[in-house]
Amino acid sequence: MSPSLSSPSADSPTGPDNPYGHSLPSYLQAENLGPWGNYLQQVDRVIPHLGNLARWAETLKRPKRVLIVDVPIHMDDGSIAHFEGYRVQHNVSRGPGKGGVRFHQDVTLSEVMALSAWMSVKNAAVNVPYGGAKGGIRVDPKKLSLGELERMTRRYTSEIGIIIGPNKDIPAPDVNTNEQIMAWMMDTYSMNTGSTATGVVTGKPVDLGGSLGRREATGRGVFTVGTEAAHRINLKIFGERVAIQGFGNVGGVAGKLFAEAGALVVAVQDNGGTIYREAGLDVPALLKHVAATGSVGGFASAEVLATDKFWDVPCDILIPAALEQQITAANAHRIQARMLIEGANGPTTPAADDILQSRNVLVLPDVIANAGGVTVSYFEWVQDFSSFFWDEDEINARLVKIMKNAFAGIWQVAEEHNVSLRTATFIVACKRILHTRELRGLYP
Repeated sequence: MSPSLSSPSADSPTGPDNPYGHSLPSYLQAENLGPWGNYLQQVDRVIPHLGNLARWAETLKRPKRVLIVDVPIHMDDGSIAHFEGYRVQHNVSRGPGKGGVRFHQDVTLSEVMALSAWMSVKNAAVNVPYGGAKGGIRVDPKKLSLGELERMTRRYTSEIGIIIGPNKDIPAPDVNTNEQIMAWMMDTYSMNTGSTATGVVTGKPVDLGGSLGRREATGRGVFTVGTEAAHRINLKIFGERVAIQGFGNVGGVAGKLFAEAGALVVAVQDNGGTIYREAGLDVPALLKHVAATGSVGGFASAEVLATDKFWDVPCDILIPAALEQQITAANAHRIQARMLIEGANGPTTPAADDILQSRNVLVLPDVIANAGGVTVSYFEWVQDFSSFFWDEDEINARLVKIMKNAFAGIWQVAEEHNVSLRTATFIVACKRILHTRELRGLYP
């Protein structure tokens, strides 16, 4: 039986936000709508499967450390602007915090807390020795000049410098951040500590200790997990129709790999528009168009669709690779895919999860499907410490091996417990996190 084809009741929430009766701060409660509330509901679904470790489950619902910083910078016109920044360390029981930094005008504390928690789960799911962390600044980076962007990045790095470090918390790129942002962060931290610390961030330029294959790693992981799942449900890749939301480093790379495997990428949506071609889009040409223009909008030989019509596109595989909370109870019933691969973090709400499960849509959750990026970030971190670097073939081979082994274990747990792949991933990951917490004990 396919793991997600069991009844939704096997995955339904089983308890209140805090099963031990102690009051939670309001911003930690599920009633605080947003990504953090979604995460708490996901935790509730896994608690009945934790056995004796359930006594530690409260650990999962409280971030270890939340840092909110003011980021003032000189603007090019001589004025001073203030931006709000965050760095959240959800859990560091298994190792230093690990997670990206995003620059986006809609960044909130709820979002960054949830993203840090999903990083805890993701890192434990693929069994790399990291905890979970995340950061962000509430800003539209497109409105900043290059100089303003650099000054903001460096000021933010200085503000969070008290909690980051190669053995404490290692940022990485995320939405609207890239190799250059990581280079500025690494340099700022290094200047403040008085020595070059390449391991303080990952996703750096290769010339500064970055890893080959890092930029494509998340998309490659999406493809790897997708093909592994497809084999298990007798879904051919060749000739199957794929729809992708978001066409950057994740969606673009995944689309390229699926197209090379013979799939038809029939629809793509990003912040510049939605395009469709029943016979399949020319993916290499589309990637060149996006690189030149910044969006899929205006791509020739494609039909333009209204934004909301993307969810109605006939397809076999759907890859949401943009932002969180894109698939909700309002549109989940319209999705026609047999398999949904979460390239983005948190794109599906718990209510939508239940709807998709009841409709026999196999959901490959973000906490395993997009873990390729952090896996190769781990490789980068190891290479920085050893000052010995691997070639790209070795990196890709190691990535595929880890992703396949992790997915196989999660599939087995899903079948054993008759739960969705998301809950199965949480079972595997949360047991690892809480077992480590129990072994370490409480100090003092």
